[in-house]
Amino acid sequence: MDYDLKITGGLIIDGTGAPGFSGDVGIRNGVVVALGDASGSAAQTIDANGQVVCPGFVDIHTHYDAQVLWDPLMSISPWHGVTTVVIGNCGFGVAPTRPEHRSLIMRTLEKVEGMSLDALQAGLGTDWPFVTFGEYMDTLERSGLAINVAVLVGHTPVRLYVMGEDAVKREATPAEIEQMKSVVREAMAAGALGFATSKGEAHNGFDGLPVPSRVATNDEIDQLTGAMAESGRGILEVTPSFMTTDFFLKELGEIASKHNCPVSWGALLGGIMGPKSHRDLLARTRELQQNGAMVVPQVSCRDFSLDFNFHEPYPFQSRDHFKPTMQTDLAGKKKIYADPAFRHTFREDLREGVSHPFAGWYLRTEVSNNPLDPAMENMPVVEAARRAGKDVIDFVLDLSLDTDLEARFRLAALNFEEEDVAELLDRTDVDCVLGLSDAGAHASQLCDAGYSTHMLGHWVRDRGIMPLERAIHILTQRPAQLYGIKDRGVLAIGRPADVVVFDPATVKAGELRRVHDMPGGAERLISDAFGVDTVIVNGTVLRSKGQDQLAVSGILPGALLRGGEA
Repeated sequence: MDYDLKITGGLIIDGTGAPGFSGDVGIRNGVVVALGDASGSAAQTIDANGQVVCPGFVDIHTHYDAQVLWDPLMSISPWHGVTTVVIGNCGFGVAPTRPEHRSLIMRTLEKVEGMSLDALQAGLGTDWPFVTFGEYMDTLERSGLAINVAVLVGHTPVRLYVMGEDAVKREATPAEIEQMKSVVREAMAAGALGFATSKGEAHNGFDGLPVPSRVATNDEIDQLTGAMAESGRGILEVTPSFMTTDFFLKELGEIASKHNCPVSWGALLGGIMGPKSHRDLLARTRELQQNGAMVVPQVSCRDFSLDFNFHEPYPFQSRDHFKPTMQTDLAGKKKIYADPAFRHTFREDLREGVSHPFAGWYLRTEVSNNPLDPAMENMPVVEAARRAGKDVIDFVLDLSLDTDLEARFRLAALNFEEEDVAELLDRTDVDCVLGLSDAGAHASQLCDAGYSTHMLGHWVRDRGIMPLERAIHILTQRPAQLYGIKDRGVLAIGRPADVVVFDPATVKAGELRRVHDMPGGAERLISDAFGVDTVIVNGTVLRSKGQDQLAVSGILPGALLRGGEA
């Protein structure tokens, strides 16, 4: 046989932004060996007539750090054509972690990333096969991966590893910073893609306390970035402080220039700092880049909507009056929500007109699930409150109390103005990068893992905001290059055969649906992919006609990308 696998008759779009062309793709030993003309025999042939053949998509912002240990497929990302993911974002992860801190790490992930504690405990167990970051990388490699994975070393586990519970209470001493720098150096030597941190005000962990990285000084972050940069490579990924802005564009620019490394921050969304604030942030970003600082914001092609309840009120957990709800059980939460003083504070704190991205949140919120009255579902809460003859805050909290906090609400939090999103997407191959799927996080509250098919279906086909070739470049080569992921994101002879075959006429992300397929029966939101015919990872068919092929091939074809390469 000339080829292990041949894809025939498709429109080949190679990821570089160049015009597509009709032809075949020949694959042998996991590598593209023919492109355009692939005459000869093949053990397996895929007919791609009428379809697009392009590189697998590269998702730079996921949180599969824990899930990958029980779900090597990292569903649902490959359903939507993603063949490479970056984990460890926002400075969160599971390594390095000492045995005595495992519970704290899981409780932190539960709060800050909306992961089910039951799922984490059931999926990870109590005897983790790693302590250090290097051992975690070895575990991933040994266990096997269905898609390619690159890993950022996270500030939160590094700080907890060195400082213990003091990591959330105080600044580090010079000696502790030196220890953390050694941990970062070891992680880079083990193949970390870079270093990630967060100063985001919404990032609170166990007991409602700030995650460890938020307690760090800017100097600590600068020094740890320097330790990363000593390796001669690496990217700093950051959730900045949007509210206080004491660690934002100015500081990011200084770090990027000082250490000669790219800095990617997330996320630049419509309305993030007020109406049309993205325009000023884009202008400031361009100024930094023109002065030589490679500071690149992540943008999203989807509205940032949260499906939440008041058992885990994620949109409000950064507000002081909600902190006690993170430190108590169901009965304690219900007592807080019934308190007229709490209701008054909640009503005034985020009323329409105050300076906060979630101000007037109730004007963009609907009932997504009402166990007592399904007919109310999808009704705006303002209308539902009017019908009930109640103030909107009283209505929302009364409904929550009446359902043991099971009633759910859907908040269009950010990025809900399509004009804003279109403006941001137009910069994703210039001074921004497409990211922020958050796949693996906030599983019961959102699911943006289908961003790639949404981009191709909604924005390219339906809205026509850019050519298909440009969109595929934005989904493939652009993020891979920025993050130093070598050999991925382009279809070319000699490159690993990560390939997606899709129908441009039907590709899209399906409506969200709630399932209970996590460890321990925990729930999550998922979105089916439509129009994605075949997903190939390193020359092996991983998905075909919407079905996983692991049982057919018996192969986990993904690679651990140490330092960005296999």
